[in-house]
Amino acid sequence: MEKPTILVVEDEPAIADTIQYALESEGFQCLRLEIGAGVAEVLDQQPVALVILDIGLPDMSGIEVCRRLRQRHDVPVIFLTARGGEVDRVVGLELGADDYVTKPFSPRELAARVKAVLRRARRGTSPPPAAAFALDEERRQISYFGKPLELSRYEYRLLAVLLKRPGRVYSREQLLELVWDAPEASLDRTVDAHVKNLRAKLRDIRPDVDPIATHRGMGYSLKEGL
Repeated sequence: MEKPTILVVEDEPAIADTIQYALESEGFQCLRLEIGAGVAEVLDQQPVALVILDIGLPDMSGIEVCRRLRQRHDVPVIFLTARGGEVDRVVGLELGADDYVTKPFSPRELAARVKAVLRRARRGTSPPPAAAFALDEERRQISYFGKPLELSRYEYRLLAVLLKRPGRVYSREQLLELVWDAPEASLDRTVDAHVKNLRAKLRDIRPDVDPIATHRGMGYSLKEGL
């Protein structure tokens, strides 16, 4: 059986070498590019199972590369991003990136993320927001079973992140960095407290439904198929 091909777009050779070694140790084969130009063309020419894409490329932002990529391909994308690039991470996920990893990272963790994303892709799990919810980003309003929710700023951001990728498990650290203005000054239990508040507000509307799933030792996700 042919090994899945991973395209690694990273301009720092030491990092790219580490990624390649970790992936090849797990049975993948790698292609490498140091710039964003030409990524879509590579995908036109040969099958690629997944793209690992550095946001800070020398010729263009990884965000722009992903935007161009999405015009022609639906291949899964994992972003590599520097800590503190919250806006980049949020925009990247909105563009359709499947995951992100913050530098410095564990090569084994990255390989595990690659496997998880590929499993989701094989199951075809890139569903739209759950039908029980309606997200209006312009008005920064979320409705639940037709009723507008009264949410704080962080409650809204937290629920909006979960809504955009039903079934995708976010760690507490990821949610802190995607949602909070100063994640380094916040604690894991801050996420837990906001999830508890969200659940209470959702339960007031539909006490028979619990749309937020807790994954012990991992984090939270929005349940699929609501």
